[in-house]
Amino acid sequence: MSRTEVLRPAVRLKRATAAVAVPLLFLTACSGAAGDSGDSGAGESPSSPAATASETPTPTPTPSAKYKPASAEGPAENVPLPVMPEEAKVESKEGLEAFARYWYEAANYGYETGDVGLVQDISSPDCTACLNYYDVVSRGFVDGDWMANSAIEVFDVHSDFVLTPDGRYQALVYFQQEAMEYYGPEGLQTMGEPDPAVAQLLEAVWNGDQWNTVALVTIQG
Repeated sequence: MSRTEVLRPAVRLKRATAAVAVPLLFLTACSGAAGDSGDSGAGESPSSPAATASETPTPTPTPSAKYKPASAEGPAENVPLPVMPEEAKVESKEGLEAFARYWYEAANYGYETGDVGLVQDISSPDCTACLNYYDVVSRGFVDGDWMANSAIEVFDVHSDFVLTPDGRYQALVYFQQEAMEYYGPEGLQTMGEPDPAVAQLLEAVWNGDQWNTVALVTIQG
């Protein structure tokens, strides 16, 4: 994807749906046992040492595995699973904007793990840019290969929350993306160019219980 210039927030969203989605760079978890209940403890007072020892010790929390980002040394480890906020599950202006932010968090998870399931669950199978994203990720995790960097940082999301003639809602997303790096057992294979300033139109529909992305259009400066 070629670099694009972020549009000013004052730009209003288009009422009509763009015909073709321009591909992005990314398109672009013990407790002790209870004491013996046999007769050996009979006659002992509650305060006796034997009675005290039979109490169940307090479980010690198991520390969660530490997150390790991908690098030239290897793929990412223990990547936190992004969770869709409750606000993003509402058919409203705020709900759509929260959903758009989550969509890019889900995309970042795919870049780090090779798992695009989160994005597929919230995107239409006809979303061309989404299909491009799946292809980019799948190519980065073949035969022990992995991707590094590639992260998208969302700066702002805005929606006028106006229904288009095609029955879609639009959200304008401003973000930047790091240069994608492809690694394999032999080392660095490919490095792309960063996109420091991108404005992208995310179009979504409300399916009765959740939002689904149907198109992503990169707006050229």
